[in-house]
Amino acid sequence: MSDVAAPSQPSEISSLRNTAIMVHGMMAAGMLFFGIPTLVGLVIAYMKRKDAAGSIYGSHLTYAIRTFWIGLALSFVGSLLLFLFVGLPILIFTGVWFIVRIVRAILAWLDNKAIDNPARFF
Repeated sequence: MSDVAAPSQPSEISSLRNTAIMVHGMMAAGMLFFGIPTLVGLVIAYMKRKDAAGSIYGSHLTYAIRTFWIGLALSFVGSLLLFLFVGLPILIFTGVWFIVRIVRAILAWLDNKAIDNPARFF
């Protein structure tokens, strides 16, 4: 069993809700500002994930962390394969995939719902 207790105070839940949307917003802003806000969002997600464990927002933070790492790996592979003319479709796919993941997370946040299976690819 885990020693982490689920947040129960309304102020804690509200704070975690704000943290989740801030992380998702920074991930989205990273597409416009060369990834810097995405890195900040990643650090915040890692720092707050333990506090959010057991709440619906824990899944949001895990989802954001996985979105970053999978997106980075796909971007790296796509960049390496650019010279074979295979990289551009991979990079385009990665961009669309990243946007879809952010939109899904924001929609779940707006509905006050957890992300179903945050470890999945899509």
